[in-house]
Amino acid sequence: MLGNMIARVRKEKKYTKAEIARATNINTGHITHIEKGERNPSHKVLKNICKAMEIPYRPLMYMYDKEITEEQASYRVINHLSYNKVLAVDSIGDFIECPANMPGACLAIKINDNSMEPKLKKGSYAFIEFNTPLNNRDIGLFSYEGQLLIRKFVIRQDGLCLRAENKDIKDIVLSSKDKFCIIGKILGTNLD
Repeated sequence: MLGNMIARVRKEKKYTKAEIARATNINTGHITHIEKGERNPSHKVLKNICKAMEIPYRPLMYMYDKEITEEQASYRVINHLSYNKVLAVDSIGDFIECPANMPGACLAIKINDNSMEPKLKKGSYAFIEFNTPLNNRDIGLFSYEGQLLIRKFVIRQDGLCLRAENKDIKDIVLSSKDKFCIIGKILGTNLD
């Protein structure tokens, strides 16, 4: 998955492999192997590649041990993961103990609505693993049209949608024109 993202960024920013190779002092063949997923770059090499492409390296770091399934490839998950944005938090709460069964958690976010009840209770904290590709029916944290939402990710025959557990809240059927990004997967809550 990391290689796929590096290739995506390079192509979107219109860099050639030769340009990245020159900027990083890495063999073009090695970059090809990285993009194909045949090799993982060291942290130093990843930092250098990201610097050459003028993007932060941390969002890509979260992708190190992730693999894309056929289903995720079919809905082009890589296009819905951010490589040049980080989550902005408006206020600082405190630290919360991270359960041992959620070692991939990067952040805990307080759930302040009832959209996912009874599964996720208002007032609890959801533990999030950043930049994780989602499978059908996984619960995730999303950026949608400028707002953060916790919803179930649903793959339908006619496309993707974000679904609340609360039946009073309508599904958000995603289109290619929507400003939509997967921030991460909800691993569980502090009440689990």
